[in-house]
Amino acid sequence: MVLDTAGQSSVEAAVLLSVVMFLLALLVQPVCLLYTRMVMGNAAGEAARVLVTAPHGETARSYALRRLEAVPPASLFHVGGREDWDVRMRKSSDGRAVTVRIAGHARPMPFFGELVSWAFERDERGLILRVEIEEEVRPAWLEGGYEEWMAQW
Repeated sequence: MVLDTAGQSSVEAAVLLSVVMFLLALLVQPVCLLYTRMVMGNAAGEAARVLVTAPHGETARSYALRRLEAVPPASLFHVGGREDWDVRMRKSSDGRAVTVRIAGHARPMPFFGELVSWAFERDERGLILRVEIEEEVRPAWLEGGYEEWMAQW
């Protein structure tokens, strides 16, 4: 008895290619989310330093929004555009410590979204990505304020 195996390699290639593409998609999605969180963290850190020297918080907020433009507008990275970013800042009463919180949304691929539902909060827009930075930007030994420093120069 002779078996015909002429189409077997095509079927194997089709199955193998679909499995490889699925695994590649599972690797790409976390990289996209990690890139977005990295940019969010850097923007929050830079905005915290700007907040200390800025006369009002809107300057630091617009600076953070400008830095967040490095996130591609693809749904794997971020959805909602500039209006979706929630940037909140708070300066301590003595002006030595600041807190910057940034939140945004990403819409993951269908299968991946179910896999990471335990790690991220979700709402109707998709996964909620949050970053919070608390920094002491002026050490306790540093005396005076910005106006006093400028007066000396």
